[in-house]
Amino acid sequence: MVEQLFINNDDYYVPDANQFITENDTPVDNFASAKQQRLLVGSLYSSLQNQTFLAEANVGVYYTDLQPPIVPDVFLSLDAQVPENWWEKQNRCYMVWRFGKPPEVAIEIVSNKEGDELGKKLGIYEHMRVSYYIVYDPTQQLGEQVLRLYELRGRRYFETTETWLEQVGLGLTLWQGEFEGRQDVWLRWCYKDGIVVPTGDERASQAEQLAFQAEQRAQLLAEKLRALGIDPNTL
Repeated sequence: MVEQLFINNDDYYVPDANQFITENDTPVDNFASAKQQRLLVGSLYSSLQNQTFLAEANVGVYYTDLQPPIVPDVFLSLDAQVPENWWEKQNRCYMVWRFGKPPEVAIEIVSNKEGDELGKKLGIYEHMRVSYYIVYDPTQQLGEQVLRLYELRGRRYFETTETWLEQVGLGLTLWQGEFEGRQDVWLRWCYKDGIVVPTGDERASQAEQLAFQAEQRAQLLAEKLRALGIDPNTL
């Protein structure tokens, strides 16, 4: 059976993607998770436009041809891009052997006690050698901790309170505010100074505020010049 999963490629074998289930139309489990996933993925693409990375939500990650994929709520892989022809079977999901490495970050958002985020999933991400595994438990299904972070050291995960992910150059923070019209506490990426990585809407709002402030300063300067008998339009 294993032999059917491989195709010959010159002098080595690679798994045959045509034998894999790359999508099964399973929906996101709830509105809150869907918004949280959009926030984590969308803010990266809005603000880190000069970096090469791949961030996705609910996309399968194949780490071996012998097991079904694991599907992180969110993952981040640096120096990786979706191949140009993303409709080809082997390009529809994240196959570790094609990208040459696992994602650096995997995030699971806990909505019930059925996901086994601190058991089986933790073991899989550890085996895959994902550098950071984050478990976000906003309704405290798994205990009092809302946020758990695991860092790969050698071959094992160690839980840490350090929210700055040094190997990624980003941090994580709990932020209270409004996203897509919903006021709540959100898990967000942040820079080292703690400032959150802005969404596209936030960047547009910031630009609008800066433009408004610049216009106000220009009007104030023009009024002062007129008070001195100087026409600002002639300068």
